[in-house]
Amino acid sequence: MMENIRKKLEGREMLVFSITTVLLLFAAAFLLAAPKDLARGMVIIVLTRDALVTDYFELAGFGAAFLNAGLVMGLAILLIRLQKIPFTGLTMAVLFINAGFALFGKNPVNILPMLFGTWLYARFHRTGMNRYIYTALFGSCLAPMVTELVYLLPFSFPVNLGIAILTGIFSGFVLPPLSVHTASMHMGYNLFNMGFAGGLFAFVMMCVLQSFGLESNSVFIWSYGRPLWLLAGLYLYFTATILFGLFLNRGSLCSLLHLMRHPGRAVTDFVLMEGVPASLVNMGLIGLLCTTYILLIRGDLSGPVVGAILTAFGFAAFGVHIRNYLPVLSGVFLSTIFTHMLPTTPGIQMGAVSAVGLAPVAGQFGIPAGIIAGMLHGAVVVCTSSLYGGLNLYNNGFSTGLIAIVLVPTLESFIKGFQIKKEQKKRQ
Repeated sequence: MMENIRKKLEGREMLVFSITTVLLLFAAAFLLAAPKDLARGMVIIVLTRDALVTDYFELAGFGAAFLNAGLVMGLAILLIRLQKIPFTGLTMAVLFINAGFALFGKNPVNILPMLFGTWLYARFHRTGMNRYIYTALFGSCLAPMVTELVYLLPFSFPVNLGIAILTGIFSGFVLPPLSVHTASMHMGYNLFNMGFAGGLFAFVMMCVLQSFGLESNSVFIWSYGRPLWLLAGLYLYFTATILFGLFLNRGSLCSLLHLMRHPGRAVTDFVLMEGVPASLVNMGLIGLLCTTYILLIRGDLSGPVVGAILTAFGFAAFGVHIRNYLPVLSGVFLSTIFTHMLPTTPGIQMGAVSAVGLAPVAGQFGIPAGIIAGMLHGAVVVCTSSLYGGLNLYNNGFSTGLIAIVLVPTLESFIKGFQIKKEQKKRQ
């Protein structure tokens, strides 16, 4: 019987897993709130400013936040299926980053202009949308810009809405070529490449707005505490992911051990390289690690923190594992010992979990380099959001991009210097 189930799932494991996750989000939504409250909460989410940090748990309630996450993730699954693209590690990364950020910034309405803009880019270059679907979905990090312009511009509501939609479409058109160039800048050592590209675009937009006397200010709506039911739900979900991976792999962990040998530098798709079972087990382990870290520091299971955990969970199929993540996580925590920040500072909580973006640094250059990268991230990430008024949801991606650009060449120069000295000594 078990073997028959494995055969029926073969080639569709990640699709089934993703759809099941959407159904779980919908189930949680309807268990936590009545339909009227869910509808009211969705209206609030769509109509309210959602620049960083706007916690939908606090803004609209847990039920509406989970419903929104399910809708955004479901839309992403639909778009990928329409393009007939196989579900790989990159698919998991893009699906769960969208589900995660749908708890604090994205909704099915404000992401549409960016998606349409990228579709126009594909049409302009006479190529299929299947080539840019991931860019489009990652590029929805600029979703708050659409909502913000509706309220920020001094014109009538219809004019403001039109300009906001056109700006969102323009950003979706610009991000594909921009993200190609930013990827070459950090050479794959920042897994959140679109966060870096989106941050650059948002910074330029912020400067343009300020030149007209308009300024977008960051928002801070945050839910404090760690609801026991939410904590238990996360642990059960991540444990079930591990068990599902073990079931598919007949209990073997050999492929997982091999997976952890990879440095994680982009592009490292664990599903394609090591298979679905090892990727699922690895995803579950990263999810448990992130949740346990928040529990140990007595942090908050707010919308942004849970969203960051889901993002790390997704990227555990695309470059992140415990060996290359622990050093950078430790670095962020250690940074709080030497600075005025606390581990429970909201930005640091998100920064510690989202430090997965720098995991390839530790994987390639070793534990000390990973710790240094994490410490730098802890210092930089609390400063970057103000550069673009919270218009770029992937603020950690912008921070990790800056650090990778500065740190990687320095590390490479030191390593090259040591190698030259060793060669000179051998010759002597």
